[in-house]
Amino acid sequence: MQVFRSISSASALRGCAVAIGNFDGVHLGHRRLFELARERVQANGGSSVALTFDPHPVRVLRPQLAPPLITPLPRKLELFAECGLDAVVVQPFDLEYARSDAAEFVRRDLGDHLGAADVVVGHDFTAGKGRTRVDGLRTLLSERGIRLTSVEPVASDGLVVSSTKIRELLLEGNVEGAAQLLARPHDVDGEIEPGASRGRAFGFATANVRPEALLPANGVYAVRCRLGAAATPTPPAGAGAECAAWYDGVCNVGVKPTVQRVGPITAEAHLFDFDGRDLHGELLRIAFVARLREERRFPSLDALRAQITADAARARALLREPGAA
Repeated sequence: MQVFRSISSASALRGCAVAIGNFDGVHLGHRRLFELARERVQANGGSSVALTFDPHPVRVLRPQLAPPLITPLPRKLELFAECGLDAVVVQPFDLEYARSDAAEFVRRDLGDHLGAADVVVGHDFTAGKGRTRVDGLRTLLSERGIRLTSVEPVASDGLVVSSTKIRELLLEGNVEGAAQLLARPHDVDGEIEPGASRGRAFGFATANVRPEALLPANGVYAVRCRLGAAATPTPPAGAGAECAAWYDGVCNVGVKPTVQRVGPITAEAHLFDFDGRDLHGELLRIAFVARLREERRFPSLDALRAQITADAARARALLREPGAA
């Protein structure tokens, strides 16, 4: 998959079918847009392309209202590739770019620079500083001979799929529900930081990260973890022992209230059957499969150790179940 870092640099994609959006989460609804872009390519030729913006426009225009990211850009690019797209265009978004109206966006970006033949957007897409809606965009595109497809909301078991709903589910700790809308377990990446090594004394050494992406609600989760870069960026169903790139594990998200009253929220993962080497400075991906319990304070370290042992046993059993994400 080719990656272009601006629309003006992507003239090689002329004749493409382009899906446009922020695509935070790259969820089932986004995947429907990509599917339609691929169908247009199969019918008419050209490349299937995603056009996205970085940073998220709300972070520039209304930073105080900006939602936490489900998928930072590097992870988003991996997911685009998994969706079978031919290319991605990442347009830098700043206040100057935000001054463009829909007519200029269509003429300059989609027409002159990108040379799009087909455009695919969600039903609620808006373009330019005037927030031109789909009907107005369709008129502007048709004047340049560009076809527009608007995609109605995608539902999963009756629930409309959206980035907003996925954030809500994650902030409730409902990682299973979020996975249903994402078509994969939600995951976060981070560099492993030095910790206090308390878990090692319990027999449960942990890797601690503070990722950029949205963490689920404080609590304990059954997870799958990947160290460093690997050929399998998303854990296949039934990963773990039979998938060398991934380790099953258990993860605490929160502040560790038994051993400290306050502190930054971190993800603290224990990898099952790991060789125990020092991991400080390595990259870790944590994919959240199921919530085990809330985070809570225990009356003693012995009580905490007993609970961690029970959590680990439950996570092992859950992750071995047929159909575990």
